[in-house]
Amino acid sequence: MIEERLSELGLELPESAPPLFNYVPFVIAGNLVFVAGQVPIGGAREYKGKVGVEIDMETAQEAARQCALNILTQIRDAVNGDWDRVQKCVKLGGFVNCGPDFTDMSLVINGASDLMVEVLGEEKGKHARFAVGAPCLPADFSVEIDAVFEIKP
Repeated sequence: MIEERLSELGLELPESAPPLFNYVPFVIAGNLVFVAGQVPIGGAREYKGKVGVEIDMETAQEAARQCALNILTQIRDAVNGDWDRVQKCVKLGGFVNCGPDFTDMSLVINGASDLMVEVLGEEKGKHARFAVGAPCLPADFSVEIDAVFEIKP
């Protein structure tokens, strides 16, 4: 069902990228999957720079959507491709690389939140969230998002 929905939306999950540092891409604890922060790699373009300076709102939202696709890739791997095990997106945490005067972080992270609802539906896709500005992010990426999902054992 999830793969079909992605196809209907014209989306494809990227391949899993191995971590570059001393961490794992996800951890399963009980019925929760904690997905490490995902940056917008694997898409057609590179999303680097400060939002509101080098990156406009539309592009920043695209970057957030790419982060969400990367999160879904990690969830797919966590459940070994068995999407029926995915119960709910519980929480997203969004970081936006921006200057001190930028205040629309929530609008940027909506790119990821909207994608979760589009792909998973209202019941499984709606989630708690935070969206904060950061003076810089790793490798100057414009957005980084982590997630918590509930799964069936």
